[in-house]
This record gives sequence, structure tokens and C-alpha cells, in this order.
Amino acid sequence: MNNTRRFLLGAAALILLLATLLGAYGTHGLRDSLTAAAWEAYETAIAYQFYHGLGMLGVTVVAQRYPESRLIAVSAWLLLAGVILFCGSIYATTFGAPSGVGSIAPLGGIAFMLGWLALGVGLAGIRS
Repeated sequence: MNNTRRFLLGAAALILLLATLLGAYGTHGLRDSLTAAAWEAYETAIAYQFYHGLGMLGVTVVAQRYPESRLIAVSAWLLLAGVILFCGSIYATTFGAPSGVGSIAPLGGIAFMLGWLALGVGLAGIRS
């Protein structure tokens, strides 16, 4: 396994750890101090972080199996970017960043979509 894939697997594990920590903190220490809308956004960020962290694990394993597909490899990086931009901007606004920071979230959503598209196109292009 090369260093890039090892990094992506480690990043996925860290993303899942942070999702677990932030979820627990949110439920036990933050929930009562947020508005209903802010809590809903926070829960969405946690859920997307879990889904895409697990996705990064899977995509990186698939990329190991099909190293000739650049698109499959790129898809893991796009999912990582999505977690940082989408989830990160929601967390930042939850913890007091200016509301304008939240305008970054759609870029993260686009990165998620492009990541899954890259995986699909990359897999479709594999010739067995």
C-alpha cells in the first residue's frame, strides 16, 4: 500500500473518530444551547461526516484494487474535501464563526457529489 492510500485510510479513521466525538459532545453538552435549526444543521453535519468517512474507507480500498483508475483515486480526495468544506463550515458556524462561513457548505456538497460521480465513472471505465 502506498503512502497516499495509507494517508487516506488514516484520514478516514480520523474523520470517523471526530464524528463520534462531535456527536457525543453535541448530544450531551451542546444540544440544549442551540436553536432547533442549529441543532438540525449540526446533526446533518455529523451524519454526512459518518457516511463520507465510511465512503472514504471503501473508496480507498477500491482504489487499491484498481490502481490504474485515476478517477477512483480522486474520488477519495473529493470526499475528504467535502467533509472539510461541508461539515467543517457547519461546525464552524455552530461554534460561533460568522454566518458567512456557512456559505462554504454548498462547495462541500458539490465535492461529495463529484466524489461519488468520479467513483462511478472510474468503475465504469475499468476493463476486466
